[in-house]
Amino acid sequence: MTALAVNALCKSFEGLRVTANVNLSVQPGERRLIIGPNGAGKTTLFNLITGEIAPDSGSITLFDRDITRVPSSHRAHFGMARTYQIITLFAHDTILRNVTLALLGLSPLRWNPLIDLDQQHDLVVRAHEALVRVGLDHIAERPLSQTSYGERRRVEIAMALAQNPKVLLLDEPFAGLSIDERRDVQELLRAIPRAVTIVMIEHNMDVALDFAERITLLHFGEVIMEGTRAEVVADPRTKEVYLGH
Repeated sequence: MTALAVNALCKSFEGLRVTANVNLSVQPGERRLIIGPNGAGKTTLFNLITGEIAPDSGSITLFDRDITRVPSSHRAHFGMARTYQIITLFAHDTILRNVTLALLGLSPLRWNPLIDLDQQHDLVVRAHEALVRVGLDHIAERPLSQTSYGERRRVEIAMALAQNPKVLLLDEPFAGLSIDERRDVQELLRAIPRAVTIVMIEHNMDVALDFAERITLLHFGEVIMEGTRAEVVADPRTKEVYLGH
């Protein structure tokens, strides 16, 4: 059984092919890194996997379940969660409320327009538990607008972890972080149990290579190299298209 499999996935926008017959097979518990230059199609691949855009052809399976045509909003119920390259949070709400809202999205209560979120004690407890995991429970009631960029990154990861995912997709979680903030996020990711499979897009090669067990290199929407850290870093194609050598 594979945790996540992408088979012959293709996507074009107005005749421009951005994903070209991509194949990807990620094993349960694996830490997979996806790299490539700007415009390689990395975030588009994530958007296809999460259902935010539909492929022109190909298939996507999650633990051998075909989810290619499953609506994006339903994929979280099958064990998929993600973060975004551009942080998408509610700046005027508290940290706790942001995480609680993420949990509400998986609950049947989300259809109730009159719900009092503060009275949903089970959701609030689970949100606190997620914030403990990322080291932010002590500032749970702080408005998001009064937090640092690194703290917001950790809030976003907490929102994803609160959903108890089996597969977690991280889109450049280290982008824009200071050295200390990168260290905090590195420690956070290392603490995620192997029951969670992680696929990460990242440009910061120092932290990314420390994380990855296998690496997939994309270029112009195609997989041009895949292997262990040592294999991918040593391959001339990596140096040519990504490292600039």
